[in-house]
Amino acid sequence: MSAVPASSHSAAQTQARQARYNSRKRVNQIALTLSLGAMAFGLFWLIWILWETIRLGVGGLSIALFTEMTPPPNDEGGIANAIYGSFIMVALSTFIGTPIGILAGIYLAEYNPRGWLASSTRFVNDILLSAPSIVIGLFVYAVVVARFKSFSGYAGVLALALIVIPVVIRTTENMLLLVPAGLREAAYALGTPKWKVITMVTLRAARAGVITGVLLGVARIAGETAPLLFTALNNQFWNSDLSKPMASLPVTIFKFAMSPYENWQHLAWAGVFLITLAVLGLNILARVLTRQK
Repeated sequence: MSAVPASSHSAAQTQARQARYNSRKRVNQIALTLSLGAMAFGLFWLIWILWETIRLGVGGLSIALFTEMTPPPNDEGGIANAIYGSFIMVALSTFIGTPIGILAGIYLAEYNPRGWLASSTRFVNDILLSAPSIVIGLFVYAVVVARFKSFSGYAGVLALALIVIPVVIRTTENMLLLVPAGLREAAYALGTPKWKVITMVTLRAARAGVITGVLLGVARIAGETAPLLFTALNNQFWNSDLSKPMASLPVTIFKFAMSPYENWQHLAWAGVFLITLAVLGLNILARVLTRQK
C-alpha cells in the first residue's frame, strides 16, 4: 500500500481548519447581527418613550405644578400634594427598609452564610424580589387596611418598605461577599472583634455597593402605583397626616392619564417627566458610585 504524501495530508488539514474557521466566522456574524438588531429594537422604543416624555412633560412644567393642589376637571392647578405624598412615603419606607435590609445582608454574608436560616431567608428574599408589586399591595391591604378599615399613608409606607428590603438584602450580601477574605483575616489577626471587623472593614470596603443597592431600591419604589392603590389610595387635598389617605405621584398620574380632561392629562405628563428625571438621576448616581468603587 502506498503512503499518502505529507504535502497532501497537510493541505487537507489546512482546508479543514479553514472550513471550520469560516463556519465559526459565519456563526459569529449571525450572532452579532442578531444582537445588534435586538439592541437597536430596544433602543428604538426607549428613545421614543423618552422623547414623548420630554416633549409632553416639559410643556406642563410651571410654578403652579409645585405650589398648587390637584385641581378639579377643566381648572388650573398643580400636583404639589402628590409630590409631597410621594416624597414622604418613599423617604419613610427607605428609612425603614434600609436598616433591615443591611442587617439581614450582613447576617447572610458574615454570620451564617450556609445555615438553614440563611438558606430559608434567601429563598423568601428571592420570592419577594420576583413577586409582582400588586401582590405586596394586596397583602398589606388585607393585613392593615382591611383590619383598620381605612386607607392610610402608613399602609403605603409599609408596602413600599417591603419592596425595598429584598433589594437591599441581595445587594448588601453580594457586595460583602466580594470583599477579599484577607481583609477580614488581617483584622482578626490584630485581635479585632467580629462586630468591629464588619463595621470598620467589610462594610467600609463595600460601602459604595451597599449605597448603590439602596438607591436602586428607591428608584424602584419611586414609580410604584399598584401597591399604593390598595394602601394609601389617593387624596385630592394636601394631607400630612399619615393615618389618612395620602396622594402620591404615581397614583395621581394613573388617575389623570386615564381621564378625558385635557388639564389632567397635561399634569399627568408633567408628573411622568418628574418621576423619569428622578429615577434617571438615582440610576446615574448609583452608576457613579459603582465606578468609583
